[in-house]
Amino acid sequence: MSEEKFYFQTEAAELLKMMINSVYSNRDIFLRELISNASDALDKRRIESLKNTELAENLKPEIKITADKDKKILTVSDNGIGMDHDDLINYLGTIAKSGTKEFLQAAKSGENPQNLIGQFGVGFYSVFMVADKVEVTSRKLGSDETYIFTSDGSGSYTIATTETRPECGTDVKLFLREVSDDNKNYADEWVIKGIVNKYSDFISWPVIFGDNVINSQKAIWQKPESEIKDDDYKEFYKHLTHDWRDPLMHIRINAEGSTNFKGLLFIPSVAPFDLFMNPESGGISLYINRVFIMNDCKYLIPDYMRFIRGVIDSEDLSLNISREILQEEPIIKVIRRSTQRKIFNELKKLLENDREKYIKFWTIFGKIFKEGFINDREHAKNIAEISIFRSTHDDGWTTLEEYKSRMKPDQKGIYCLAGRDDLAALKASPKLELFAQKGFEVLLMTDPVDEVILNQANFILNPDEIKLLNIAQNDITPNTDDEIKNIDEQLKNIEPEFKNLKGLVLKILGEKLEDVKPSLSLVNSLACLREPKNAMSLQMENILRMAGQDVPVQKRILELNVSHPVIKKLMELAKNNNDNENLNDIISIIYDQALILEGARIDDPAEFVKRLNNLMEKVL
Repeated sequence: MSEEKFYFQTEAAELLKMMINSVYSNRDIFLRELISNASDALDKRRIESLKNTELAENLKPEIKITADKDKKILTVSDNGIGMDHDDLINYLGTIAKSGTKEFLQAAKSGENPQNLIGQFGVGFYSVFMVADKVEVTSRKLGSDETYIFTSDGSGSYTIATTETRPECGTDVKLFLREVSDDNKNYADEWVIKGIVNKYSDFISWPVIFGDNVINSQKAIWQKPESEIKDDDYKEFYKHLTHDWRDPLMHIRINAEGSTNFKGLLFIPSVAPFDLFMNPESGGISLYINRVFIMNDCKYLIPDYMRFIRGVIDSEDLSLNISREILQEEPIIKVIRRSTQRKIFNELKKLLENDREKYIKFWTIFGKIFKEGFINDREHAKNIAEISIFRSTHDDGWTTLEEYKSRMKPDQKGIYCLAGRDDLAALKASPKLELFAQKGFEVLLMTDPVDEVILNQANFILNPDEIKLLNIAQNDITPNTDDEIKNIDEQLKNIEPEFKNLKGLVLKILGEKLEDVKPSLSLVNSLACLREPKNAMSLQMENILRMAGQDVPVQKRILELNVSHPVIKKLMELAKNNNDNENLNDIISIIYDQALILEGARIDDPAEFVKRLNNLMEKVL
């Protein structure tokens, strides 16, 4: 028997040390993780047998648990797909290299590590909470070679060939630690049955102890709601997602008619750690007549609902359906529409009945959900109906309908301001000053997708309804027609005085500005930047640059508050052709301040600081 020795990477060794020295109260989860892994292996073997009917012969799938109380040995066996030499290294030896670092960071930040097990793909190594040594004997489907993986968790492991296992599959043998007075004996029959009943009762494959099946194998989504406790939903969710936290909510689906299917969907209480890094992760598992077909069936829900986890079980699809033709399958399209409609209805109920929980949902997943405005115009109104936005009204959250109910009689539309993702900074925008002074509510839109929504919403939604108005544009104002006419007259009178200052500003900043205009719409601020009609916003410009796109220079309009003492003084100096050596610095600082208030980078921070220091030195 040839044997090779390997060493775990540093982070994995740290993880193993944590498990070995575990003082966690709930060690039972190690058995849940082993049964879950065995179930996955059986799922994979069944899928392979669909592709090759010969592999299905004499297949009697099962998960078998055996215990030797005297020798303190517990074994969990399956006849699933099995592992070969490389699989043992990749699946066990590297200890979920994509998640180990995140697991350790979460554990060190104060999260209870026993609850994190599974979420980051480190579930197998929970065995070291109860065992001094583990042996994994495995034979892969289609292979005659059998390998044994051995580790005591001290930082290394060995892999060797061994006697051929009679059938493909895996045996995980645990050499249990001595049992102290306050610990359970995990080789005890009643302890084992209790853990299986609590965590793994719904596993679709038989879990056998002795000669008896000790799990019900009844899919939870097939049971009447009256038979299911809230804890049952929570445990199933954790089994399905490997998320240790309870879900925010669950959604039951029971569709009967021309197409029959059942489903159980969950909205997580926290975004999965890879949701934004890997949009293809997670999703909905597809079953056909309670037989697992695939994880992450992306055709069952639209992309903007990709944060939802769960199961859809169809009675009408063929077991032999291929992934390639799923997208065009009419039954899948019916399931998608029905599921989508159910999700909208349940979210609407949550919004109406539990505002606090809905705000939690929206804070986590709203920025993803709003992508549907652009990607799913058919359902844009449904999305708009349950979208909530931050608002200047009581600093709270509001729906569009709630906003409409508070509108002033002659208000022109729903006033909105999109910008930087810092809410406090957006509230400080000079563009809000006149609206606040006149008592008009403004929606504060802080997600990147909001920029696109504002540009397209009035084409997507019913154009006859009240429109969304972007106050970043200089033609959007809360003033009445008479007030606008009066302001225009005032600005016309100011124009001759302003002309010289405008020329000076353009001389200094002409490469950066399309125009300089006098303004009476600012209350306290010196200046603000406006977007020319149909121009790209500063936020969108930053988003595109972060995505690596080459964005051309966008010239903007600088509005100067001609009622402000500083601007009045600048107009006077410019009118008298006063060659004040500080003018260039002051004008450049005003422009940079306007950029900062927009959440944009200033071109030369060092020069900005230098100008400020020079002015302070002269004043002092």
